[in-house]
Amino acid sequence: MQNHVGCKVLILVFLSFYMSAMVLATPKRHKSTKVTHKHRRYNTYTKRVQDTAIATGCTSPEELISFAKSLEGIRYQYGSTNPERGFDCSGFVNYVFNHFGIKIPRSSADFASFPNLVDLKDAKFGDLILFTGTKKHTRRAGHIGIVVSMPGDPLMFIHSTSGEANGVTQTAMNDYYMGRYMKIIRILPQTDDDTDDSQYQETAAR
Repeated sequence: MQNHVGCKVLILVFLSFYMSAMVLATPKRHKSTKVTHKHRRYNTYTKRVQDTAIATGCTSPEELISFAKSLEGIRYQYGSTNPERGFDCSGFVNYVFNHFGIKIPRSSADFASFPNLVDLKDAKFGDLILFTGTKKHTRRAGHIGIVVSMPGDPLMFIHSTSGEANGVTQTAMNDYYMGRYMKIIRILPQTDDDTDDSQYQETAAR
C-alpha cells in the first residue's frame, strides 16, 4: 500500500517538473513582433496617394492650340463633350486633349488639387487656366480654359463659355476673370522647353 502511494507521489512530482519545464521552454512573443503586425494592418488600410501624372506622348503645344482654335464658334452646352451638341468648359478642354489621346480629369473641380502649378506671369500656350465658378463669395473651381498666349504678351485663353459669346471663344484676361482666377496648370512637359516664338506666331495665324 505504501509502495502504491509512493508511486503516485513520484508520478505527480514528475508531471509537475515536466509542466514547469514546458512553460520555460515556450518562447514568449516579443513585443516588437506585435508592433510589426500592428503596423502591417495599418499599412493595409492606408489610403494610397493619387497618381496625377498624365501621359502626353509627343503632342506639342502648337498642335494642341491649333486644334483648339479649329473648334471656335461651337455653341455652349452644359455637360457635353460632343461638338455636334456643344461643349461646356471642361467638356471642351477634354475634347481637345482627348483628340491627342491625352486623358485628363473630366470636371474643372477635379483640377482644384492638381499639381504642376505655374506662376501666372509664366503661363504659356497649352497650359490650363482654372477659375472659380460664377457664384459670388464661393472660391470653388468651376471654369477652365487653355492659355493661347506667351509670357510677356497679354494673357489670352480659349474656352467654352455660357456668357455673351455662348460657345468656344478666345478671351483676354480682364478684371472680371482676374477676380475669379485660381491657378495655371501645366500638362504638357514640352511647354517647359524654350519655344520658338516665330513658330508660335505662324501657328496662331492659321
